[in-house]
Amino acid sequence: MQLKFRPCIDIHSGKVKQIVGGSLRDDGKGIIENFVSDKDSSYYAEMFKRDKLIGGHVIMLGKGNDEEALKALRAYRGGLQIGGGIKDENCEIYLENGASHVIVTSYVFKDGEINFHNLNKLVAKIGKERLVLDLSCREKQGEYFVVTDRWQKFTKVKIEKNTIKELESYCDEFLIHAVDVEGKSSGIQKNLVKILGELISIPATYAGGISSFEDMEEIRTLGKGNIDFTVGSSLDIFGGRLSYDRVKHI
Repeated sequence: MQLKFRPCIDIHSGKVKQIVGGSLRDDGKGIIENFVSDKDSSYYAEMFKRDKLIGGHVIMLGKGNDEEALKALRAYRGGLQIGGGIKDENCEIYLENGASHVIVTSYVFKDGEINFHNLNKLVAKIGKERLVLDLSCREKQGEYFVVTDRWQKFTKVKIEKNTIKELESYCDEFLIHAVDVEGKSSGIQKNLVKILGELISIPATYAGGISSFEDMEEIRTLGKGNIDFTVGSSLDIFGGRLSYDRVKHI
């Protein structure tokens, strides 16, 4: 079964960082940083380009990160997707500067529901083939719900068959951060990966908690070969213990 590593570049306050996803707040207080790089985003983008890794993502965590994000997109044109504050009014800017896709959450999952008006505006402007929907979610009472606004707000949108099938007709891929374990290097959310593997039929990437090659093998098995993965805090290029040089060959 196929399994592909998708690289990531997370940007917060204008710097490449790895943080505990669940610690993000609007006021910036209490954020737990695992790693702050002394290199800019283009350094990592050029590395991923050199290693011919495609379909990775740049995530802007909060405001003030556009300049740094654009450096990465320009350094690896066509090789990276971008998310964080993307909407109808600004999506084309990032595509023009080299993004292969834009990744959208809060603009589409708005006021707790799927805003089909906004979703249709995006598709009309850039086409479904350039759109990735971010289904980043948290667990509540044994079920998984999409969360928005830097992963602080629960929506009513549940990760279930009817929702997935409907949304697949609007986008090219899904990105799913398991927010409860994001940045903790504590292991994957196995039940979520299993659900995703059973429901999703288009390209999709799981992120959250990966700390070992055993975790990657479990994604392969539980995801039925349908789910790719990304690793952040656990990689040695971001201060972790997992060898990037080994992971990139998966």
